[in-house]
Amino acid sequence: MNDSILGLHHITAIANNAQRNYDFYTHVLGLRMVKKTVNFDDPNTYHFYYGNETGTPGTILTFFPWEGIGPGRNGVGMATEIGYDVPQRSLDNWAGRFREYGVAVGEQAERFGETYLPFTDPDGLALSLIVAGQPDDRSGWETEDIKQDMATQGFHSVTLTLQKIEDTANVLTDIFGYRLLAQEGNRYRFQTDAVPNASIVDLLEEPNGKLGRNAAGTNHHVAFRVANDAIQMEFREKILNSGLQITPKINRDYFFSLYFREPGGVLFEIATDNPGFTIDETLAELGNSLKLPKQYEASRAKIEQRLPQLKTN
Repeated sequence: MNDSILGLHHITAIANNAQRNYDFYTHVLGLRMVKKTVNFDDPNTYHFYYGNETGTPGTILTFFPWEGIGPGRNGVGMATEIGYDVPQRSLDNWAGRFREYGVAVGEQAERFGETYLPFTDPDGLALSLIVAGQPDDRSGWETEDIKQDMATQGFHSVTLTLQKIEDTANVLTDIFGYRLLAQEGNRYRFQTDAVPNASIVDLLEEPNGKLGRNAAGTNHHVAFRVANDAIQMEFREKILNSGLQITPKINRDYFFSLYFREPGGVLFEIATDNPGFTIDETLAELGNSLKLPKQYEASRAKIEQRLPQLKTN
């Protein structure tokens, strides 16, 4: 049993409109909605999970679509960019697809010897498609017009923007087992050897950067992966012993969670592989129906009435 941090588990962001978010991530980007539920703390808001066929950890991007919350602003103390692996020679096709759908897309560029294509979602969330320098054998979710030679394969990396990186870097290296891989200017790349993919965290140091505002188009938190909740609790002790505060274990139905704010201000989560998304739906049915935490099931009718209607065809 691997008792390490196994790279990224999921990343959670904020959207302004549920339908627009669903349309972009399932139709334009071609991800599978693997779970449609609600925010545990605000059941009048959806919680969408997008990923590959099974919702494998390391592929899962989730959203709180708070209707009408308004735009946020990237800044220091936040996760500011999400990177996805894509197959070799697919970036030109992606650039053309984005232009076809009116997506704000930048020019292809190179970072740490890898070619990437930056773009933003309808709320301005910053993402990149990256042709990774190391092989990625993960299978993407296929749609009618996005096949394996183009489909996203899961996370490549996440970027954190910080005024100072030292204390955050210490969390990554001393607690999580990452190592400093390379530096380009004010960007420092950390990687874990515990997994082959979804293994990179970039720290971008901006001493004079402005604080961000957490609303639509920004990331809410970054979740790191462990195999099970026994290993998770070992990491809880390590984090407490480092002098940081961390929550008790919380049951999120599809995984168990711990939350803490790292020294640079980014909200981190440690999430387990178990029990997974097929605990309440079959693999074929994932994402088809609204799943509620047990404490809200008695209020299903009222919750369904308050949630925005979602067209999923």
